[in-house]
Amino acid sequence: MKLLGHLAWGAVSAIAAFCLGGIALNRGEHINSIWLVLAASCTYAVGFRFYARFIAARVMALNDKRATPAERLRNGLDFEPTNKWIVFGHHFAAIAGPGPLVGPVLAAQFGYLPGTLWIIIGAVLGGAVQDFVILFASMRRDGKTLGQMAREEIGKVGGLTALLTVLLIMIILLAVVALVVVNALKGSAWGTFTIAATMPIALFMGLYLRYWRPGKVLECSLIGFALVVASIFGGRSVAESASLGPVFTLSAMALAVAIIIYGYLASVLPVWLFLAPRDYLSTFVKLGVVFMLAVGILFVRPQLEMPAFTRFVDGTGPIFSGKIFPFCFITIACGAISGFHALISSGTTPKLIAREWHAWPVGYGSMLLESFLAIMAMIAACVLQPGVYFAVNSPAGVVGATAEAATATISGWGFPVTAGEMAELARNMGEQTLFFRTGGAPSLAVGMAHIFARSSGGEALLGFWYHFAIMFEALFILTIIGAGTRVGRFMLQDLLGHAWKPLGQAGWIPGVLGLSAAVVAAWGYFLVQGVRDPLGGINSLWPLFGISNQLLAAIALCVATTILLKMHGPRFMWITCVPLAWLVTVTFTAGWQKIFSPLPAVGFLAQADKLEAALAAGTAADAAATRALIFNARLDAAITAIFLVLVATILIDSFRVWAGILSGARAAVVSESPFVLSQLRPEEL
Repeated sequence: MKLLGHLAWGAVSAIAAFCLGGIALNRGEHINSIWLVLAASCTYAVGFRFYARFIAARVMALNDKRATPAERLRNGLDFEPTNKWIVFGHHFAAIAGPGPLVGPVLAAQFGYLPGTLWIIIGAVLGGAVQDFVILFASMRRDGKTLGQMAREEIGKVGGLTALLTVLLIMIILLAVVALVVVNALKGSAWGTFTIAATMPIALFMGLYLRYWRPGKVLECSLIGFALVVASIFGGRSVAESASLGPVFTLSAMALAVAIIIYGYLASVLPVWLFLAPRDYLSTFVKLGVVFMLAVGILFVRPQLEMPAFTRFVDGTGPIFSGKIFPFCFITIACGAISGFHALISSGTTPKLIAREWHAWPVGYGSMLLESFLAIMAMIAACVLQPGVYFAVNSPAGVVGATAEAATATISGWGFPVTAGEMAELARNMGEQTLFFRTGGAPSLAVGMAHIFARSSGGEALLGFWYHFAIMFEALFILTIIGAGTRVGRFMLQDLLGHAWKPLGQAGWIPGVLGLSAAVVAAWGYFLVQGVRDPLGGINSLWPLFGISNQLLAAIALCVATTILLKMHGPRFMWITCVPLAWLVTVTFTAGWQKIFSPLPAVGFLAQADKLEAALAAGTAADAAATRALIFNARLDAAITAIFLVLVATILIDSFRVWAGILSGARAAVVSESPFVLSQLRPEEL
């Protein structure tokens, strides 16, 4: 039996290596999407079974007999032992934001190969490792946040700098994900109704499990899933209703206000009442659609129309400028490694883990699932004809303001497309036009709709599947708002608790309400500015999203490396040092280029200078809009510079601590909570 197991895993490893080699070496002909699916799934399986288990058993020494913070500090608000699969659903829903959906779609402008390899390799060796180690470290330290652990493990200078850096970065992250939701839902009664319906359904599930039918997780899940499915189909009727349709057809600003209110409520209500059941609930939809998309790809086996590399590897891409290194990596972001995950892994999730070994599937497995979603997004984008892909994603300012000008420009690049083709595609999708729909979400929805339609329903259902995919993307992204705001409140409590102790107390209600409002106001300000931005906000905020997200991952890996060094000496430092070295190289290069590149398409300052020159010469079409763009570009440059300086400070302080421990000049003190024997009963898990 043991021999059969070895042979089976050997076969899985061989398939992973063969498929990775196949997609990496293939040139000159279209490749089938099944190669990407097999390469990813087999690599993930091997990584989870062997690499993650090695880390769990040998490095972390996970022990189910040890009481977790959820049990020892149980208060019914933030600390609560929770069923493993509910925690998995909550964690996956909280970490799975816009990155795995939008990032790979945007990075497809380089071709399918660079992004695909980074998504697979980066997740197994970097992203999943970061999530797993930080979750373990927080779980062993009473659920402390990333900033608190940085202060304890690295020191006061690095720790306080990390707290401030993480808080500032997180505000940008939340503003960007909220803006993506606004852009996806504005004018969509169907999507808005479905998203709104998940909120009372989540409250019902929380009360159901807490008071009416405790422990009946499967029963509650089936009811919640049925209600979500009903809300999805009901959304179409609402959208077609003459009376209800206008109620749920909201403007961008109205949606921004609604999301700000949602973020506040989600951050102050008890986690068992709203946050965990809502994330668990939405995960059914997310996992269901991911499964449907995977099955659709396996059934249809579409070819990738996008080549392995496009002409835009030289940095002249129409969607975003910059060469593969470093911009492919910061664009994909969450699909491979995400700093935001470290906030969730050291925020709400460690306060819900009932058994230590649950951290293995929750921490490492959730990231692999998100990475697999990124592969699905890459496939959905690359099965489109390249001409269609670039017509949907390219801004009018690059390809031309009319359909004829845009198609002529794109065809001139070697990707044929006509205005008639685009008009017919828009009609099939139930839209007026699909030109200039920047941001990645619409093109992903078009690709998903084609895959779903070919596997069920045919061309007649293209419009249905397109709007279903748009709704799915918005639902996927929105769940990050509540969890992120709650984590932001935890960090603000850490910072201000030094000035006035009541503010640092997790259970002090006035502090919870006031500090939650402060966090929401901070990211809400950037959200409103993004909504008012003449270019829709994504152009100014998305580069900051990628850079800040990866810099946050570098901070998390600094903390993780310090903890592993204190636990085992230099023996296992390589586990986190390898991805850390890569991230520092990529993000600092990207940050430097975004600030100081002389090319206006790349550098923030160069872009501001070009716009200012046009304003001074009187050639700017809209003076007010141009001034707004100049302000945004210089603000982006300043924020990027601040991030680089703060993270450099943390790196230097970390190197100082590591050198002291390795030389013996500094004691390697592990600051874990004392061992307490678990008393949880089986029915409580």
